[in-house]
Amino acid sequence: MISVENVSKSFGNLQVLKSVSLQIADAQVVSITGASGAGKTTLLQIMGSLDRPGSGTVRIGDTDIYKLSSKKLAAFRNQKVGFVFQFHYLLPEFTALENVMMPALIGGKDRKEAGEAAAALLDFLGLSSRRDHKPSELSGGEQQRVAVARALVNRPEVVFADEPSGNLDTANALALHKLFFDLRDRFGQTFVIVTHNPDLAAMSDRSIEMKDGRV
Repeated sequence: MISVENVSKSFGNLQVLKSVSLQIADAQVVSITGASGAGKTTLLQIMGSLDRPGSGTVRIGDTDIYKLSSKKLAAFRNQKVGFVFQFHYLLPEFTALENVMMPALIGGKDRKEAGEAAAALLDFLGLSSRRDHKPSELSGGEQQRVAVARALVNRPEVVFADEPSGNLDTANALALHKLFFDLRDRFGQTFVIVTHNPDLAAMSDRSIEMKDGRV
C-alpha cells in the first residue's frame, strides 16, 4: 500500500529525516511514535503528499506520488488520501453536513451525491442528529468525528492522522482510536496515525518508533 524508500528532508541546515525506508500494508492501523522533534509529522506529511522530500520516493499503491505534476498530485490527494489533524479545521460558517461534503464537491461530485455520501458517514459515526449543527454547536469529540467523516467522504485508500486525539480527553481519545479500527473493518482503509500516547499506540496493528529522523 505505502512504500517509503530512502526519504530524507532538511530545513536549512537541520536534517529532519535521514534516509527513512518503510512499508505499510493494506488495511492496517499503524502508529508513528517518538519524541518531539523526531520527524514524525514531517514523515506523515511527506507520505500524505503535503510536503515533498528532499530525496527518496513515496508510493501509494502503484503510484510514485512525487512524479505526478502538481495538478495530478492535487487530484490524487483528493481522491486517494484523507487527513485528520489535531485541530479539526472545520469551516465555522457551514453545518456539519456541509463541512463533510466539501472534499466531494471539490472532487467533482454533484451536490446530491455529495450530500448523500456525507449524510451516510455522519449516520455511521452517530451524528445523524447533529448534521445541521455548526461547529460551535458541537462538542470537541463531535467536531473531531465530523473531521473524520470529511476525511472519508471520497472513500480514500489511506487516511493520515496527525495527533488526532491531542485535544480530546482520555475517554474521547480512546473512542476515536477505536473508531479508526471500526472504519478499517467497515471500509478497508489504511490508517497512519502520529501519536505521543503509548496506550493508543499499543492499540494499533503496528507501531513505528522514530528517533532522530530515523525509524
